[in-house]
Amino acid sequence: MKTGKVFLVGAGPGDVGLITVKGLEAIKQAEVILYDRLANPKLLEFAASDCELIYCGKLPDRHILRQENINDLLVAKALAGKIVVRLKGGDPGVFGRVGEEAAALAHYQIPFEIVPGISSGIAAPLYAGIPVTHRDHAESFAVVTAHDKSEGGKPRLDWEGLARGVDTIAFYMGVGNLPFICENLVNHGKPASTPVILIQWGTFGRQKTLQGTLADITEKAAAAKFSNPAIILVGEVVSLREKINWFEKKPLYSRQILLARTGESVSCLAQELMKHGADVIEFPKWKRTILPVDLTNVPSYEKILFTSPESVAEFFIAVFEEGIDIRTIRADFYGASSKSVKALKQRGFKAKLAEKMPESGTLLIVGDDRIKLERNADILVTSKKEIDRQFVPIFQRMLEESDVNTMVFPSSASVEPFVEALKECGIDAAKLLNGLQVVSMGKLTMTVVEAAGLPSHGMPEKATKESLVEYLAGQTYEGA
Repeated sequence: MKTGKVFLVGAGPGDVGLITVKGLEAIKQAEVILYDRLANPKLLEFAASDCELIYCGKLPDRHILRQENINDLLVAKALAGKIVVRLKGGDPGVFGRVGEEAAALAHYQIPFEIVPGISSGIAAPLYAGIPVTHRDHAESFAVVTAHDKSEGGKPRLDWEGLARGVDTIAFYMGVGNLPFICENLVNHGKPASTPVILIQWGTFGRQKTLQGTLADITEKAAAAKFSNPAIILVGEVVSLREKINWFEKKPLYSRQILLARTGESVSCLAQELMKHGADVIEFPKWKRTILPVDLTNVPSYEKILFTSPESVAEFFIAVFEEGIDIRTIRADFYGASSKSVKALKQRGFKAKLAEKMPESGTLLIVGDDRIKLERNADILVTSKKEIDRQFVPIFQRMLEESDVNTMVFPSSASVEPFVEALKECGIDAAKLLNGLQVVSMGKLTMTVVEAAGLPSHGMPEKATKESLVEYLAGQTYEGA
């Protein structure tokens, strides 16, 4: 059997847009992905639907997989002929133990590539409005691990060299050792008045910052119950934040949104919300299986209603594969949503929304296996849609690590599948949404949300992504 290949990929600091082009290409071709806790799980959605996902995350109090086990897995999967991606937060060469993994692969003569990523020690400060170097404030920069293998986890460092020889210092994962760090820097020559900032979940919409000095940051962190994952940045450059803080001024910064998903991929709505500073968790992740269809009677219908953009694509793929002359299909085309109508128009067909469909005429409804039987209509099921169960534990971890304050239902059709999918995860929708601001995209959606017994707090003026951003930006929800 041919040996596979391994890509050791830096996922960047958190913001999905900060993955490199080469890193994203590796994810898309992967057959197996071993990913860490600090690699944004949304990156896994770019992988193929049949890609095997293996969580290697390390939490402060426990290890899911030991490094030796990770090395063995990389070797085993590659020797089985697989294309493997090891997805690591930040840059794999900065406290990412990539050297150990590469050495294990080299020992078995397994081909591999190392794909650099944007390091959290540089990116998180920039998202907090702080460049790590500046002509007037800092000419040197160091990244330092704040937790190592020494007794008690206290880092053994050249404290005098750091205190006197480096202008800006970024300590990784050091909140637990913050008193020790501040004490040693001051004892070895750093002024107690030196600015310090803690940056938690840097570059995510849930980014939090806490500013102080070497003299008082420990007390402030204890009062705020500040925790990892965080970067501790020490140096005069921190003072620049007052002028150039930009990310935290985005209109949806601090919005942590749960979005009911209707399709398989990251939605345009989710991308718009993230662009304006929000964290977005989409659920559920669907997996679609294309089914064989019988198109014999299709030319006999006077109306064809497509329930989704996906159903449009599946229908015409089947038409072309069967060699059917499209001119024999004389039905008028309709879409259940504006997206479905757009998908039809992109293929060169005239189409209207379902609400403009006349009562008379024979009707064929095209969609997945969730189509509900209607009177005076036939159904053509083009695919089977089910929850992608690999993403269920991923979703549960995302919920645990975030503090969701907003729920968005993009359509009436998204409500029931969302509630049912939560049930399959052992989660009660009403309890989950209690205390969240629940927003519906349109009157019909709001009616369905309320009929399902879920909390409801309003809707934007128009059912568009731009209107939703404006609506959320202009509100402070007391229950969240």
